[in-house]
Amino acid sequence: MPRDHRPAKSIRVLLAEDQGMMRGALALLLGMEEDIEVVAQVAAGDKIVDAALLHRPDVALLDIELPGMSGLDAAAELREQVPDCRVLILTTFGRPGYLRRAMEAGAAGFLVKDGPVEELAGSIRRVLTGETVIDPALAAAALSAGPSPLTARECDVLRASADGATVADIASALRLSESTVRNYLSSAIGKTGTRNRTEAMREARRQGWL
Repeated sequence: MPRDHRPAKSIRVLLAEDQGMMRGALALLLGMEEDIEVVAQVAAGDKIVDAALLHRPDVALLDIELPGMSGLDAAAELREQVPDCRVLILTTFGRPGYLRRAMEAGAAGFLVKDGPVEELAGSIRRVLTGETVIDPALAAAALSAGPSPLTARECDVLRASADGATVADIASALRLSESTVRNYLSSAIGKTGTRNRTEAMREARRQGWL
């Protein structure tokens, strides 16, 4: 039987990624590190907290765009329910707005997926020591971009307007009057410098505000 050279106390990692091939590759590569053990893998955001409560990882490595719940929302829930778990966001989309939201949700790091696995493993070790690890280019972009101009309610209305929802649909879903919905949409369109709500939602997503 081959001898296991893994240290007695490995860094326990939870991995949340909806693409099976990417998730498997990350788990395999991280598992080759002597001091890292992937103890849980999930494909949906609404499975993250339950998996963390069950497996008690030291670090949760989360994608942002996940079915069920975004990685950013899951990060905020982890901060409340599993405060000892450090969160590291790993995403394809290096958007300044996402970085700001990740930090507000309590994430300890934010990296894009095109970096080498050695850098990712090093970042996992660093956040566990209390460091904050952020992709340098993204940090600079976030500083120059400034905060989101949209209010929380404007974001809610834009999200609810997806898939061709009417003003009446949005009003019913959010329990607002139709005139209030129109006001929020008009404000969001103006703040994003777009011509209609579809463009406003697209621009807000591009910036990482939604």
